[in-house]
Amino acid sequence: MLKSTSFIWTIALVLALTFSSCSKFRKIQKSGDWELKYRAAMEYYEKKDYFHASILYEEIIPILRGRPEAELVQFNFAYSHYYQKQYILSAHYFQTFYTIYSRSAYAEEAMYMHAYSLYMDSPEYNLDQTNTYDAIGAMQSFLNTFPKSGYKGEANGIIDNLQVKLEDKAYENAIHYYKLEKYNGGEALKAALISFETFEKEFPDSHLNEELNFLKIECSYKLAKKSIRSRMRERLSTTIEYYQYFIDNYPESKDIKKAEAIYVDVIDDLEKLTKNNL
Repeated sequence: MLKSTSFIWTIALVLALTFSSCSKFRKIQKSGDWELKYRAAMEYYEKKDYFHASILYEEIIPILRGRPEAELVQFNFAYSHYYQKQYILSAHYFQTFYTIYSRSAYAEEAMYMHAYSLYMDSPEYNLDQTNTYDAIGAMQSFLNTFPKSGYKGEANGIIDNLQVKLEDKAYENAIHYYKLEKYNGGEALKAALISFETFEKEFPDSHLNEELNFLKIECSYKLAKKSIRSRMRERLSTTIEYYQYFIDNYPESKDIKKAEAIYVDVIDDLEKLTKNNL
C-alpha cells in the first residue's frame, strides 16, 4: 500500500512539473517580446530541449533578420532539427544558412552538415537511392568548396560508404535480371548482360566484377543456345570474347574451371555449326 501511494505521488509530481513547464513555454510563446523568446530559445537549446528551442527559433527568425543575433539563431535552428533526427529539414536549414551567411565562421560547418544530414537520411541499399545520390553530390560539392577542410577525411569516408551502397544496389539489380531467366528466358538474359556491363562501367574497381564477368559467360552461352540458328554463331563468338576477358583478368578465380567447361562446349557447338554449314 505504501509503495502504491508513493508511486501515485511520483506520477502526480511529474504531471505537475510537466504542466508547469508547458504553461511556462506557452506564456513565452504568446509573448510579443522577441528578446524573451530569444533568451528562452537559447536556454532550451543549451538544455538540449531541441523541440521547444526549434519552435521559438522559428518564430523569431523573421524578426531577427538583419540583426546580429540572426546568424547564430539560424545555425542553431538547423542543428535543433538535426538533433531531433529530422534530417531532411536539417539539410534544408543548413543549406539555407550557408546560402545566406556564406562568409560566416559557421559556413564551412553548415555546408558539411547539409551533406551529412542527407547522408543520415540515405536509406538501406535495397531501397530507392535518390537521397544517396543527393548526399554524394552535396558532399563532393563541400570538398570542392573547402578542399583543405578539417572534415575532409570524414567526407571522403562518407562518399566511399555511399558508393558501396550504390554498388550493392546495382549488384542486386543485376542479379535480379539474371534470376528472372526461368520466367522470361532470353529477354531476361539480355537484360542481365546489359546490367553486368553497366555495373562494370560504373564500378570498375569493384570486387564483384569477378563474379559478374563469369555470369556474363554463362548468360551469353545460355542466350546463344536459345537463339535461332542465324544468331547462334554470333552469340557463341561473343561468349568466347567474354571467356577470354575473364581468364585474362581473373586467372585465379574460383570459377575458372566452370568457365573453361563452358568454353569447351562453345567450341564444340561452333564446330557442329561449321560441319553443318550453318
